Order: sequence, then structure tokens, then C-alpha cells
Amino acid sequence: MDKKTALVLGAGGFIGSHMVKRLRSEGYWVRGVDLKYPDFTMSAADEFIQDDLRDVGLVARALDVEGDTFDEIYQFAADMGGAGYIFTDEHSADIMHNSATINLNVLNEQVALNRLLGVNKTKIFYSSSACMYPEHNQLDPDNPDCREESAYPANPDSEYGWEKLFSERLYLAYHHNYNIPVRIARYHNIFGPEGTWEGGKEKAPAAICRKVANACDEDSIEVWGDGLQTRSFLYIDECIEATRRLMDSECTKPLNIGSEEMVTINQLVDIAAKVAGKKITKVYVDGPTGVRGRNSNNDLVREELMWDYFMTLEEGIKKTYEWIRWQVSKQIYAEVE
Repeated sequence: MDKKTALVLGAGGFIGSHMVKRLRSEGYWVRGVDLKYPDFTMSAADEFIQDDLRDVGLVARALDVEGDTFDEIYQFAADMGGAGYIFTDEHSADIMHNSATINLNVLNEQVALNRLLGVNKTKIFYSSSACMYPEHNQLDPDNPDCREESAYPANPDSEYGWEKLFSERLYLAYHHNYNIPVRIARYHNIFGPEGTWEGGKEKAPAAICRKVANACDEDSIEVWGDGLQTRSFLYIDECIEATRRLMDSECTKPLNIGSEEMVTINQLVDIAAKVAGKKITKVYVDGPTGVRGRNSNNDLVREELMWDYFMTLEEGIKKTYEWIRWQVSKQIYAEVE
């Protein structure tokens, strides 16, 4: 094939579907694989396989492109969701089993294909998460420590985080033992249009935008916990740009990809209310909240990739809110009809 080729695993998901669009815009031939198609748009992939990556035979077939290996693989496929899915501990076995199985299948079958064809050119990106950082470094909401080197001694706050940490080491082990070129990013709360916004797997920005969109002026919305837990949130376009730079680099160390604009969940609600032009009050309820504080530390990614975020949280929330407000409106009109 004359074009550069890329395989996007998890291409029906939020980040994966955006990555497909970006790669196609750069002239790549792209195959996407996922259990589902993107929820809100047609996939931009040249070819889309709707199937289960836990099936080792499917993975073997997906990795082969016209008797050759792909130039690049982007591995976003995972069993995941927001705090309501990850921290209730009701899905821990599925989260660990499903995600680990996919990663083992991808690496084992790539090694087998490389040996069969006598090549080793395929660069593999793995999307890890800030959830792998130790809980004991994130107890102070004002001073969380999420430097890359703070990962050990390990103590993630969820089985999702433990699986991410295991899979990071898995990819690095295959790099050391089989010379697989790998790149690893620890994502910090990626958000934006075309992400899950209802149903229990949505992240905090989408959930809050949905609640504000459904509320009238001077209404109240529910907030889990006391709203004083801190986070940073990175807009999807900036995530994609940083990931592409990482893939083009020679850096094999796991890198944070996130924003350093740390806010409380209360402040996140205030920002969503501001862009909506509504006065919103908060009602605090019990719910899973995760660690007390988390914020990306971008010192290493600046040094390695010469990359930094530029969009403010308010700018990103405005774009996201308008898209979710449109989704809410469509849902209301459909119910009326």
C-alpha cells in the first residue's frame, strides 16, 4: 500500500473516533476496530471491523493489512467509564479481565506476525490513564503529585488503575524483550464533543454539562461528594495533537498528557453554568468521587515533545456544552414526537 497505514483499536469510542479523523486528514489509510460504531457520527475509517478484540483470531486478522504489518497501531480499546462505573467496584473483574485480554492479544499477535513476515516496523501507542498514580499522592486536593516518576511505590485507587499500570509494564516488557516500538501516554480526563454524555459511563465534564443543559435558570443540580475534589481536564483536540507528537517522537517513557488548569468540581459546575448563561445551585449527594486531588504535571512532556495545552477549560467546556445541549434538545424533541 502506497499510503502510511494505521490501525485504531477502540475506533468506535470517543478518543479513538477522533484519532481516526485526524489520521485520515493526514493521508493515512486507516482500519478501525471496535465492538460498536461511533455513537454520534459515521466512522471516518477506510475500513471498520465491528468485532470483539478479546477474540485472539479477530486480533490476528485485524493486524494484517494486505500481507503486511501496519505502520502504526493506536490502542484505545478498554472497558472503562466515569467514576460511577470505575469506583463502585461492581465492574472490577470485567474491567481488569477485558482490558488485559485485549492488550495481551494485541502484543502476542503482533510479535507472531512480525516473526512470520520477518519485520518489526509497527509502532504501537497505548493509552494509559492518570488513574494509575498512587492514591497516597493524591490525598491533598491542593497539592496532588502526578509526576511520572511518582508512580512507584504503586497504589492506584481502583482496579481500573491497577490494570492500566499492569498494561504499561506489559507494553514496556514487549518493547525490551521483542523490540516492539511502543509509546505510552497517561491521559488526564479527556473531554469534548462526541463523548459519552449519559448512561453511567460519562466523565464529569459531560455529566455536569448534561445536568446544566437539563436545568432551568436558578435550578439546582446534584454533585457527588462535597465538590471540593480537584481535577484537570484536557480538550480532545489537544489530546490528539499531543498523542500524534508522541508517536512521531523517539520517547518510550510513559508521559502525562493533560492540562495543568486544576479546578474543584464545584468550579467545574460554575464554569458550565457560566457558559450556559444560567444560575445554578448545587445539592451535594453521596456518590463515588475517586481520589481527593489530581492534576497533570507536564514538565516531562514539555521537555520530550515540546508540547503544551493552550485551550482554557472554559473554552473547552463551552464547545462541549453546546454539543451536549444539542443532544439534550434532540432527545426532548424525539420524546415529544
